Amino acid sequence: MPELSPHHLLYSFSGFLVGLLVGQTGVGGGSLMTPLLVLLFGIHPAAAVGTDLLYACVTKSVGTLVHGKHRTVDWRIVGRLATGSVPASLLTLGVLSGAGVGMGDRANHIIAVCLGVALLLTSVSLVFRHRVLALAIRLADGPLSRHTASLTIVTGALLGLFVTVSSVGAGALGVTALLLLYPRLSTATIVGSDIAHAVPLTLVAGIGHWWLGSVDMVLLVSLLLGSIPGVIVGSQLSVRMPDAVLRLMLASVLALVGARLVF
Repeated sequence: MPELSPHHLLYSFSGFLVGLLVGQTGVGGGSLMTPLLVLLFGIHPAAAVGTDLLYACVTKSVGTLVHGKHRTVDWRIVGRLATGSVPASLLTLGVLSGAGVGMGDRANHIIAVCLGVALLLTSVSLVFRHRVLALAIRLADGPLSRHTASLTIVTGALLGLFVTVSSVGAGALGVTALLLLYPRLSTATIVGSDIAHAVPLTLVAGIGHWWLGSVDMVLLVSLLLGSIPGVIVGSQLSVRMPDAVLRLMLASVLALVGARLVF
């Protein structure tokens, strides 16, 4: 095991800050951690994505246990999402393997651009979440309801693609899609189901990136040492700050980082 260095302490501190925000807002893990590793610490995008996927798997496993205990996970929805996301993740990993992820500037650029696009989409979904929910209620008894199951599988496939390539999307994008497809479910159940689905998706994608050689295990442990207490503290602070302020703040950060990566 390598000796502890100032870099590892900075990784843990960053993990704490991201965990703090995740605890307050419910989203932002992959959205913030991966660009932070790439832009601030100079980690190769492939290594940042791969490491963040396993990081997300561990943290969201804890969240799934909590939501499962409170019966706020709809396992039917989780199964539908996974039906689309897991095969899509495996196919995407095959494409990344053929493209030589981790070997050269071309793969680096592809992942960075995909990450930026995913961040921009995530920021938009956060800003307009309430409008999306209002639209979903109007469509609840319309044509959308007749194809809910198939649309959920398609949503899972799209999430599988985005999450495997960029580690972003399972949170804000996933929740926004589920709000549109299942507007009559409670928000807690929507969030709990999305977190539960992220566990198998990030596990499959993370193991794939590890197999491709794009996971830094020491970095992973350093991040988790900070993020776990950060999530706990953030959850305690979440009741003291308006949700609208937090969402706007997070959306602004994601938009700036996403634009930086794309342009």
